[in-house]
Amino acid sequence: MFRADLHTHTNCSDGTDDPLALLQLAHQVGLQGLSITDHDTIEAYTPELFAKAAELDIRILPGIELSTELNQQSVHLLAYRIDLSAPLLHRHLAEMQERRRERNRGIVQKLAQRKIAITEEELYEYALKTRAKRTVGRPHIAQLLVQKGYVTSAYEAFERYLKEGASCYTCGLKYTPQETIELIHKIGGKAVLAHPHFLRKGAFLRQLLSLPFDGIECHYGNLHKELEKPWLKIAKEKNWIATGGSDYHGSVKPQIPLGCSWVSEPIFTLLTE
Repeated sequence: MFRADLHTHTNCSDGTDDPLALLQLAHQVGLQGLSITDHDTIEAYTPELFAKAAELDIRILPGIELSTELNQQSVHLLAYRIDLSAPLLHRHLAEMQERRRERNRGIVQKLAQRKIAITEEELYEYALKTRAKRTVGRPHIAQLLVQKGYVTSAYEAFERYLKEGASCYTCGLKYTPQETIELIHKIGGKAVLAHPHFLRKGAFLRQLLSLPFDGIECHYGNLHKELEKPWLKIAKEKNWIATGGSDYHGSVKPQIPLGCSWVSEPIFTLLTE
């Protein structure tokens, strides 16, 4: 039976596995399709990755998870079938990286006001040691807080300092979902709303669902099948593609194994057309 995990992360962003190691793991767990959807970077997509995928007979769907914001709330979009060489995409990602650096700087400054001593240089040196490449963000800050003894876990770091609404949260990503959907379509991709289960309901969600998405992530992580039903209904009503994936991050989220959510070959094919 064909299974494809369409939501995974590597150490090119906030996962722990090298892209080739992730590919090998996908083979081991019996996946026939895979999309690496690192946050705001496509660095995992090297010639070596595609060569290894061909060797393992795993179909690769180029993807990325893009950060956006609506009404001061974070919204993540998954983009599939993207043109990895598109200049427009590369310009957007360069701008995203600069904004992410500004956001990190703001968090570090707020932490310093609370007598938590972390410098920007220290953060990026730590991220390099953990094999992160370009996309350095809150998960790396959380891990550094653990290493320095300010918190006992990354979860505690987010709860106390880093999550939306916490004391050191800094909002630095200003692209809207609408702008990002337009970008995805301009580079020939499919725009999918990521993990809608986490989003605020009511008027906010209605506004978001009025946008011209191509799909919505209905199957997610270890989400119970009953909780998928409302999103599958929305996908059917809007004629959107019902996508799915684990949101695998490796050892930082051991409770989420690769392939715990997946899509069938017809859905995979729809995203490639």
